[in-house]
Amino acid sequence: MEKSEEKRNRRRGRPRGRKGETRRTEEKNEKVEELIRKIKEELVDSIEPICLHDLNAYERKLIHRYFERGGEITTKTYRIGEEDYELRIFPVGNLRRYAQKMADQAVSTRQKVVLPPMSSYERFIIHDYLKSLDTVKTHSVGEGDDRHIEIEPEVFGRGLKRIIRKIKLI
Repeated sequence: MEKSEEKRNRRRGRPRGRKGETRRTEEKNEKVEELIRKIKEELVDSIEPICLHDLNAYERKLIHRYFERGGEITTKTYRIGEEDYELRIFPVGNLRRYAQKMADQAVSTRQKVVLPPMSSYERFIIHDYLKSLDTVKTHSVGEGDDRHIEIEPEVFGRGLKRIIRKIKLI
């Protein structure tokens, strides 16, 4: 770096060389790596999302990038205030397994199963996963924070209902 350029950077408050920049990113990476380790431990058997508040944009980006790799965990950033953001980490794989377990329970007992209140994204994951099953139907019930999913067993199955509709048309 030339001397005149170095003087301009000092006046603007920028670090003199790459050493200062490298140290800051290494510190942030250590913080993010520790967060990722804790998140993975907490989400092993949980269906509840983890919410992180005190992260800057760079740290949120690193966490998003890390969890983009697999399909078991999804991250979403929500704006809370004008300049406040919340990063939510959803255990999508665990939610799907939980939905399958509850659907099997509804079919075996032939009774409606009520799931706990969930966010709109969590409900979307469960509805999307269970729509491929012919043995159950799902719908959301409730208002606001009390909105939840009810899983009901299909008496005849969706396939049989389609056949009946076709026969009536002919």
